[in-house]
Amino acid sequence: MTTLKFRNDDKVSAKVFILNTIENIDNIGLSTDESCYAKKIYDDDKRKTIVINRYTECYHIFFIDGDESENIFMERCRKKGASICKWLNDNKYEDVLIQNIGGKRCVKMGCAEGMMLANYEFNKYKTDAKPNTLKTIYFLEGTACDDCVDKLNVTVEATLMARDLVNEPVNHLNAERLAEFISEKVRSVGGDAEVFNKKKIESLKMGGLLAVNAGSPDEPTFTILEWKPENAVNEKPIVLVGKGIVFDTGGYNLKPSSSMNDMKDDMSGAATVACTVYAAAKAKLPVHVIALVPATDNRIDGNAHVTGDIITMYDGTTVEVLNTDAEGRLILADALAYAKKYDPMMVFDFATLTGAAAYAIGPVATVAMEHDAEDIYKQLEETGERVYERLVKFPMYEEYGELIKSDLADIKNVGGKYGGAITAGKFLEHFTDYPWVHFDIAGTAYIETADHYKTAGGVGIHVRLLMRFLRDMATKD
Repeated sequence: MTTLKFRNDDKVSAKVFILNTIENIDNIGLSTDESCYAKKIYDDDKRKTIVINRYTECYHIFFIDGDESENIFMERCRKKGASICKWLNDNKYEDVLIQNIGGKRCVKMGCAEGMMLANYEFNKYKTDAKPNTLKTIYFLEGTACDDCVDKLNVTVEATLMARDLVNEPVNHLNAERLAEFISEKVRSVGGDAEVFNKKKIESLKMGGLLAVNAGSPDEPTFTILEWKPENAVNEKPIVLVGKGIVFDTGGYNLKPSSSMNDMKDDMSGAATVACTVYAAAKAKLPVHVIALVPATDNRIDGNAHVTGDIITMYDGTTVEVLNTDAEGRLILADALAYAKKYDPMMVFDFATLTGAAAYAIGPVATVAMEHDAEDIYKQLEETGERVYERLVKFPMYEEYGELIKSDLADIKNVGGKYGGAITAGKFLEHFTDYPWVHFDIAGTAYIETADHYKTAGGVGIHVRLLMRFLRDMATKD
């Protein structure tokens, strides 16, 4: 992982200067000839990026102003950081010093964030890996607050940890290994963790998790992660629930092969919530937060659940299974019902739940729904705009609930071909009695090709959003 640090001198071979006007070119230590050269290029070509190579060092100069909104401006800074990161790696630089001359102080923080996220690689299984060279990003002492730098380091670390988890194949990360890893990580920073094995899950009668696991050669797990500081600002905990399907074949409603290739990403929600608790604990945020992670794979076997089965959930609700590829909502339902025991302040769930959500708005934003949490949702939406992990709210009209009524059981696990993302949300809503927000991250959790600082594969989506939300909550209180 690339680390952001301070240093008290500028003795670094690669320097990035962020300017808001060409007039500031004279304030970065260029010679008269170099300054004239830079001004000529800027005037002749209207070029926004200028590179000046010296024998022992290189200046990478770019211009950025803030005519648009703060959120869009910061996103441009992150994207610019990603492009500079590529240039630094292409030219084999290990360290870089970022300075902004004029303009907003937040510019270099956004640039550094984009660099750190873009420098991520997942090449642990390559025998001839040629890793990126960039290791450290520097600011000069006194040019940013220590707390801001520490926060960014922790948040990026957690985001990249989530990417690692999503990118791991199931033969290296089944449900038991996932539970072991996230438990150890949270304990290592002062948090608590407990893992329920299959016997415990059976004793709790978590019928959704057990049904999905019935076709698997591996046992399911139910992991509870907790960060509860003595100075927590919230009397009741915030509970995060993450879908942990470590691989999804679709069960007997088998997916076509082209739709199964990336199904190791079906535990992206679990990665998000686990890594957020890790980050909150490492940052010592004064917020009480709990993550619940039900985990299994969804495979075909003689004992696997099939269409027409009726199962009984943790809270006693009976569910008619009409599609074994709508399995995520079954394991989430047990976890959402279990969350009631904490009398939570609010509950958020994160799940790669429906193709309908991905098809509706693509990879640009996450589909979200809420129940009894309108004010909380507005805060989340604003936070999403700030970190550019945006949310689009779908309705939760009562009429959608009619579509999941069953003739044979209390409810059924699919609602037909219309409004699939919403009926999935209505299914989950049945198991809640607290302020709740549902995030369907099917379109945003995993991407085939890199998008600036979002590298190909797992995105680690919404770790950044949650950390900003939790920090804002702690600050306001």
